[in-house]
Amino acid sequence: MNQKPPLPPPYGNSGGPSSSSSSNTTIGTLSARAKQTTQSVIATLRPWRMLLDLSALALPHSYNEAMANLRNNISYFRANYALAVLGIVFLGLVYHPISMVAFIVVFIGWILFYFSRDGNDPIVVSGREVDDRIVLGVLSVVTVLALVYTDVGENVLVSLVVGLLFVGAHAAVRNTGDLFLDEESARQGGIVSAGSVNRGPGSYTPI
Repeated sequence: MNQKPPLPPPYGNSGGPSSSSSSNTTIGTLSARAKQTTQSVIATLRPWRMLLDLSALALPHSYNEAMANLRNNISYFRANYALAVLGIVFLGLVYHPISMVAFIVVFIGWILFYFSRDGNDPIVVSGREVDDRIVLGVLSVVTVLALVYTDVGENVLVSLVVGLLFVGAHAAVRNTGDLFLDEESARQGGIVSAGSVNRGPGSYTPI
């Protein structure tokens, strides 16, 4: 009497469909997170023509005025200034293509695994949640190793200092009379207090 051959064992954790499905889910989550982060950054960008308007540049009359300009401009143009600093760092690595690739990979890692997550979106490895302190530690170690082994730590540091000085100088001398924030952004930037007069949703306040 012929016997049917035994059925092959179901795939387990050794790289079968379940493992492939888990990998696809992780990739999909990271892709969605990257897309959401990119859209958020684009949404907060201000027009570059407004940022680079030479007619808005004027030396402040006092230290307090310079500090007010600095605070208000950084609150208003924060996304633009961040991209400008990153651009300066990239220029500092233009003659080090391998280092530039390493910097981009590390930067994307920080965005995906730390800055774009909230408390309700933990990283899960093998069914266990990874503590944020471990994520922060691993990313910090990877960043330091990338800077050390690509031998461009000094270039990155100098580029960051130059970028921050440029941003600080521009923000201090740019007049804020033509800038307007919606009420929520103004409160987040500390420009108006939460107890200010409520003009209703969609209202704007001059800086």
